[in-house]
Amino acid sequence: MAYIYIPWLLFSQILLQVAKHEAKVPALIVFGDSTVDSGNNNRIKTLLKSNFKPYGRDFAGGQPTGRFSNGRVPPDFISEAFGLKPFVPAYLDPNYGISDFVTGVCFASAGTGYDNATSDVLNVIPLWKEVEYYKEYQAKLRAHVGHHKAREILTEALYVISLGTNDFLENYYLLPRRQVQYTVQQYQDFLVGLAENFMRELYSLGARKISLTGLPPMGCLPLERAINFMGHHDCVEEYNNVAVEFNVKLNNMVAKLNQELPGYRVLFTEKVYQFVYQMIRTPSLYGFDVAEVACCSTGTFEMSYLCSEPNPYTCKDANKYMFWDAFHPTEKTNKIVSNYLIPDLLQFFN
Repeated sequence: MAYIYIPWLLFSQILLQVAKHEAKVPALIVFGDSTVDSGNNNRIKTLLKSNFKPYGRDFAGGQPTGRFSNGRVPPDFISEAFGLKPFVPAYLDPNYGISDFVTGVCFASAGTGYDNATSDVLNVIPLWKEVEYYKEYQAKLRAHVGHHKAREILTEALYVISLGTNDFLENYYLLPRRQVQYTVQQYQDFLVGLAENFMRELYSLGARKISLTGLPPMGCLPLERAINFMGHHDCVEEYNNVAVEFNVKLNNMVAKLNQELPGYRVLFTEKVYQFVYQMIRTPSLYGFDVAEVACCSTGTFEMSYLCSEPNPYTCKDANKYMFWDAFHPTEKTNKIVSNYLIPDLLQFFN
């Protein structure tokens, strides 16, 4: 009877594993910037790309994907934690189709922001265009699985949204146009208004479960530290204070939406700011040796094409560094931050 018993035992174990890893949501849908882009910029005419080595050197297969890191980005870890795929494919990646996007899809574009003027800086996908791609995806999903199943997926899916840093660092503080129009506080209010319109549009399109990430301590990015000569290359606290103020305003907006829109469940992950700031100030507590500069090239100002594989200064072990390039975290940082957030996401959306 052993030949009957052993296969049944294996089958039972498989069933247990399937039940254990049953998906908590049917899909993970991503909007935002380079913090969550999984390769959409590969397919557009922009200088802001990362589909070449050394990007992706620690990703499965060691190949660059268009993620701005040495490996995975937060939505990949969140997707896996919710029982879905261990990575979220980019909508514009020709290697994937609607059958792949049923359980997750990324519309994010590195360099974009809430403000359309931000996406113009590096000719990337504006947020309104990400929404247009999402509408296109909805139509394809209905054709693929039927209207009823598509509605269920779109309503029950977890939407992950992460952007805003570029609005300040690549737009407001870099170019004169918005500074002439707005004080920084007025610009914050302008962006919050745009964010609210975006969130209301997602609601009208059927989204109900949203995780919205605020700004990180953007004054501590290696690039900002590198050019902070007067501050002895410490964090630029002016930028950090702007991030904190903006997060408070975003949080208030989210509270209003949760109250006004029936069935809308939006979690604003405000605590990311303090957690990342603590990591930067005490990196050794999280297993890092370096938080001031990045792994790639000199680690001070390089990203995208300036982060080149032949550069002799690029570090050997990215796990020792908080930042991969001058603007983006390493996979290890992404994983630590994601693991910090995932219990809240599972509790709130389960």
